[in-house]
Amino acid sequence: MSSAYPIAGNLPRHVGIIMDGNGRWARAQGLPREDGHERGADSVRTVVRAARKLGIDALTLFAFSSQNWDRPPHEVYHLMALLRRYLIEERGEILDNDIRLVTVGETERLPSSVRDPMLELIEASADNSSMVLCLALSYGGREMITDAARQVCRAVLAGEVDIDAIDPDLFSSYIESSRLLPPLDLLIRTSGEHRISNFFLWEAAYAEFFFTETLWPDFAREHLLEAIEDYSRRERRFGLTSRQAKAAAGEGGEDE
Repeated sequence: MSSAYPIAGNLPRHVGIIMDGNGRWARAQGLPREDGHERGADSVRTVVRAARKLGIDALTLFAFSSQNWDRPPHEVYHLMALLRRYLIEERGEILDNDIRLVTVGETERLPSSVRDPMLELIEASADNSSMVLCLALSYGGREMITDAARQVCRAVLAGEVDIDAIDPDLFSSYIESSRLLPPLDLLIRTSGEHRISNFFLWEAAYAEFFFTETLWPDFAREHLLEAIEDYSRRERRFGLTSRQAKAAAGEGGEDE
């Protein structure tokens, strides 16, 4: 798909976003935290639409972490209700715009009020191909790596995998995101924090990072475009020299 917005350089295929700052936004407005989450849901709609128009292949949103279950029960309840509402209200737009919904994380922990509409929409959108929208739900990077390690151990014990054949490529095939998404190119975090908070630890090995002071409820199309444009100006070497990277991309260039 061609981009509806002019970007001079290369687009990332897969963008991940740590949506941070809902609580701080609400506090700054003198509002309850729940109002910040409500406003943050509006930003989700805006960013999903903008990413599709840009021609991004996959967008992953860190919506609810494994550690978020430890938040006050009333906040967790509100977040689950908000997620359920999003899945129901955005169903038509997701299907009408040829978006495929997938999830990563321990989604079996979600209440049935969320899991049922989520699974229905995953099935209904399975053949869509314009963009993949991935929601990271009950997700933790360490937890996902640990789960992959358990799977590899079971495969070795079952005689399905030779222990000496285990390498990063084989191990990656046991990580859920690798089966659903292209490699992560760009990781965005809002709200001015400079950490990745247990999100996509394996996947972020060679991703480009973009940190913005903008709180998630204020994050709009222009902020996404700023991050994409910044990405498009970067040289991605993957451990190579500049000359090697350019040669691999079919370009010339001096060594650095």
